[in-house]
Amino acid sequence: MKNWWIRFGCFLTGYNYMILRSCSEASAKSLKKYTAAILIVCIVWAFVGFSFTQRYLHTTSWGAAAGAALMVLIVIQIERQIVLSLNPSLFLFISRLLIALMMAVLGAVVVDQIIFKDDIELEKMSFIQNRVDSVVERRTRDLRAQLESLDTMITVKEKEVASLDSEISKKPHITSYVTSSIQRSRGLDSNGHKLPSEIQTITTASQQPNPKIESARSIRQIIEKMRNEKLAKDSMLLNSRPEAEKQINTKVGFLDELNIMFSLLKKSTAARLVYILWFVFLLGLELLVLLSKANEKENDYEKVVRHHMELQKRKLDLLANMGT
Repeated sequence: MKNWWIRFGCFLTGYNYMILRSCSEASAKSLKKYTAAILIVCIVWAFVGFSFTQRYLHTTSWGAAAGAALMVLIVIQIERQIVLSLNPSLFLFISRLLIALMMAVLGAVVVDQIIFKDDIELEKMSFIQNRVDSVVERRTRDLRAQLESLDTMITVKEKEVASLDSEISKKPHITSYVTSSIQRSRGLDSNGHKLPSEIQTITTASQQPNPKIESARSIRQIIEKMRNEKLAKDSMLLNSRPEAEKQINTKVGFLDELNIMFSLLKKSTAARLVYILWFVFLLGLELLVLLSKANEKENDYEKVVRHHMELQKRKLDLLANMGT
């Protein structure tokens, strides 16, 4: 069991098991300490990654598990930058501190959103209501303007149809006249000569429906279309609030909930206290490995690694000298 735990610690920290097993118990204890610290941070960030992925990226449980695994992988690689450094520089410590601050802020935000889920839902109702009121007011204003425009156009068209109907009732048919000329032979005169033909003009009268009847029918079709459009817009006006609530409820994302949570933090001292506690807790976890590395003297594992490095350098120098 002990050997298994050390192998697992080597996997997490990047230590070489073959070198470590020949080192003293002090190196093994250092490894166990780093392993415990990294494991604690990994567990916390696996929970944060799982919750964030499932809640805001709307993935399945498998997708959320993949998000948790990705966060654990990132944490391990970050911690290895400190653990595997033989001579960690001040810049490395400062960089890790900045990363720890950012991760603590983000982690505290995500954890608080889970802890204050019910409170956020209550605040979200007010938030959504305000947004719905704004959207409905704008949509209502636009729809009312369109309805007024349709009413005006319908009134104009109805007057136009009434005028046409009045004319049609007075004159339902229009009489048209067609004039044609026919040459008629006059026969022969007394001497047997052909008389000049006579041109006879014939006027034919015909009655046709007043063409304004078709114009009135066309205008009535336009009025019918406008009335249908008005009915559709009336329905949109009546359903504007339910539709807006449905759309906005499905569009509340991470930033919206973040704003809601910050609003909650401003209002509630208890919420601020919980956020600060989680921030300090996560920051402390993030700095566990960093503080352990900063306050620990070089162990024999690191001395062996350094010794191997020096031997390799000497070999390379000898090979370079032999080559020259």
